[in-house]
Amino acid sequence: MTKLTFPPGFRWGVATSAYQIEGAWNEDGRGESIWDRFVHMPGNVQDGSTGDVACDHYHRWREDVALMQQLAIQVYRFSVSWPRILPAGFGQINQAGLDFYDRLVDGLLAAGITPFITLYHWELPVTLQDKGGWPHRDTASAFAELADVTSRALGDRVKNWITHNEPWCTSMLSHELGEHAPGWRNGNAALKTAHHVLLSHGMAVQRLRANVPDVQVGIALNFEPAVPASASPADYHAARIWDGYYSRWFLDPLYGRHYPADMVAHYRATGYLPHDLDFVRHGDLDLIATPTDFLGINYYTRHLARAADVPDNLPQEIFPDPPAARTEMDWEVYPPALYHLLNWLHFGYRVPKIYITENGCSYLDAPDAGGRVSDERRIRYMRDHLAAAHRAIGNGVPLAGYLQWSLMDNFEWARGYTQRFGIVYVDYETQQRIPKDSAYWYRDVIAGNGFVIAD
Repeated sequence: MTKLTFPPGFRWGVATSAYQIEGAWNEDGRGESIWDRFVHMPGNVQDGSTGDVACDHYHRWREDVALMQQLAIQVYRFSVSWPRILPAGFGQINQAGLDFYDRLVDGLLAAGITPFITLYHWELPVTLQDKGGWPHRDTASAFAELADVTSRALGDRVKNWITHNEPWCTSMLSHELGEHAPGWRNGNAALKTAHHVLLSHGMAVQRLRANVPDVQVGIALNFEPAVPASASPADYHAARIWDGYYSRWFLDPLYGRHYPADMVAHYRATGYLPHDLDFVRHGDLDLIATPTDFLGINYYTRHLARAADVPDNLPQEIFPDPPAARTEMDWEVYPPALYHLLNWLHFGYRVPKIYITENGCSYLDAPDAGGRVSDERRIRYMRDHLAAAHRAIGNGVPLAGYLQWSLMDNFEWARGYTQRFGIVYVDYETQQRIPKDSAYWYRDVIAGNGFVIAD
């Protein structure tokens, strides 16, 4: 047996997002978001559910903070609800909304928990959507106002800020594939959205640096690293296009490399760029590349790239792990890809500091007759991914912390309540919180700054 010990000062935490846990969707002056509209339209959510109540965190936040304290959580990453603070997206401030986050921050600090705030986890006010949404450039300016208002109110106590969560989801999943709000299926609108989200990130970084002494600011990107399914040129090309689509389209401009030329050509060929990059204005790319202090990475699974409609393609050589190694989301469990991703980011982009801002799995383990939730598969998932992260640290990767997704079971977007990612079980009828075995395992990991693993 070997003890894997993490560096001194390594930060251990959990993550959530506002819409997935808060509820209180129309209370205390909160405006409507695109997700409120999306979930109330039949057919958009797998089980027909909504986030109207979710985990009722808006009313039960004290209980949730106490629970985190009991589990020795050091860092809590949460998002603010844009329409709770600025109901119209800009202009009039809803003081009751700011006061909620003010109380939450004070409660966390009193419990010895460091708050990490995410400014945007997909809750665009519908008033901005009706004016054009993210494909419209003015939305970036409105987001900068959100960053300014929120950081002026909370920046005296909150020093760690994330501008956006998963711009790929905001752009491609929501505007190209239509699976998330607002449910569009328009490739050109998706690329405009991606650009304006990145532009708003640069604007927000400048506001945060102006308002928050000693600020640490970054952005959280989701990654699904591609692996060619064979050694064929076609499969290698498919893998490169996937990584360009999912990762490099966002990473390259953030780190001063413009949009990747191969993907510009690809999007021209697909018709997504009928007028080239006409939405990029002079100075935009410099603003997008405004230096940040860290990169947040959200990793769950890898992608096996297999070129379609290639009659002479080589036989497939790499296959996904067996179904037993898949989560309830039908995602392959593959920790080695996290190791390779961390190395790629460090050696390829020279990111100054990295946090794993999301990593987790959905399993439907429920309380037994004695009230215990035994979720050995989740413990194994966490252990193996942390081992991969530890191995990357040994290569010099500047990994500073690990934030588990998620603190508790919650509303899983278009999947509704059919998935359970939490280390804490939530009974949605009673709102009872029950820590799973994984929560206690994680508590011990935090206490020891590491864990024992078989050789």
